[in-house]
Amino acid sequence: MQVFWIIIYNLFLYPIFFTGACIGALFNQKLRKGIKGRWNTHSQLLSFKNRVSNNANVYWFHAASHGEFEQLKPILEGLKEVEPSAVFIVSFFSPSGFTNVVDSHIDCKIYLPFDFPWTVLKVLKLICPKKIIFAEYDVWPNMVWIAKLKNIPTTIFSVHFSNYTPKLFPVIRNFYRTVYGAFSNIYSETKSDYEKVQRLIGTNAIPKVKVLGNPRYDQVKKKTDQFTEKRTLSVLLRKKRIIAGSVWKEDEDVILQPLTRFLKEDKSAALIWVPHEPNQNNIGRAYEYFTSVGLTTIVHTEKNIQISEKEQVVIIGAVGILSSLYWDGQLAYVGGGFSTGVHNVMEPAIARLPVLFGPKFDNSHAAKELILEYGGYSITSSEEFRSKLDSVFTDKNFFLRSSFSATNVIHKNLGSSTRIVRAIIKD
Repeated sequence: MQVFWIIIYNLFLYPIFFTGACIGALFNQKLRKGIKGRWNTHSQLLSFKNRVSNNANVYWFHAASHGEFEQLKPILEGLKEVEPSAVFIVSFFSPSGFTNVVDSHIDCKIYLPFDFPWTVLKVLKLICPKKIIFAEYDVWPNMVWIAKLKNIPTTIFSVHFSNYTPKLFPVIRNFYRTVYGAFSNIYSETKSDYEKVQRLIGTNAIPKVKVLGNPRYDQVKKKTDQFTEKRTLSVLLRKKRIIAGSVWKEDEDVILQPLTRFLKEDKSAALIWVPHEPNQNNIGRAYEYFTSVGLTTIVHTEKNIQISEKEQVVIIGAVGILSSLYWDGQLAYVGGGFSTGVHNVMEPAIARLPVLFGPKFDNSHAAKELILEYGGYSITSSEEFRSKLDSVFTDKNFFLRSSFSATNVIHKNLGSSTRIVRAIIKD
């Protein structure tokens, strides 16, 4: 069956995907940038190879984008402590990850090569990494299949499947089984994910499957430690400010009107607005809307900013500062839950904020835990959103319980990065 899917993938599935991406690149700058970057991957690896000792242990890590790199970061740091001479390649699928990630532990940063068999074979023959490690979900079949053919161990960590995965059409499930069954090791995020993986690949499959958690919890906690002064400040003493982070257009359609009414009714309240893509269009649209409804609004595009106490609305156009901004508020709304899936809810949770998000949270174990612990709440409508705003800001007991519960979710999930590093070395 594996041979069948290899043929289907390489003759039909990936060529169709590649053709669609090339056509899309004619109209989308981000796609165009990603494709252009991949043309340079081999030459970058060749240059890297010439700088590195032939005896060096090379680990190849892959992350879809900037968010997934946050999961990788504690793994890189932990592995470097254990194996200081190791060399790290980090590949990205998305231009946002490739462009915005800067880390001293990365020895070579590249775009993941095109997933054609000859392309993958060429780069793996050139580099011959000791191990290839994928973060969470961005799996490319030829990279896994060819690595197995060349006896290069492959690992994927923080695996989590939706509740719908076991219910996929048999033909799709069989394709998944062929890909995931080719891994050497699979480290799931939860016991539930472990069971889904076992049902998917079968109990007689080659991969070692273990429950090792999600290292993003550790990374969020570590990033928090730099906000020493803010951490000592009680959440009750902060300004009555809502932090809307990673907001998509679909989120806007639900939360903008109730937010506007709330801010106009309560002049002491304020808002920090952070679009998912802080480009000119999204920033401009937000600025035009807030000013049109009579709210004093300012735009910040620099990373080193001082949050104004004068304006009710502050729009952020800088990348990489959202985690610190959560410490300037009392309530968070995390976007994505009305579009592709909710973004990082851990960062506001560790900042002691009750967290609101849309109904599409099946991609996030942290969001599920926040709901169970009453530290986070999924909203499905503008009315629900306004109701939760009122609950947080009028009911002190509700607010404090949610704040404590949100932070507790983070603390009880720490330690994953150490377990994963040990497993990568051992397995």
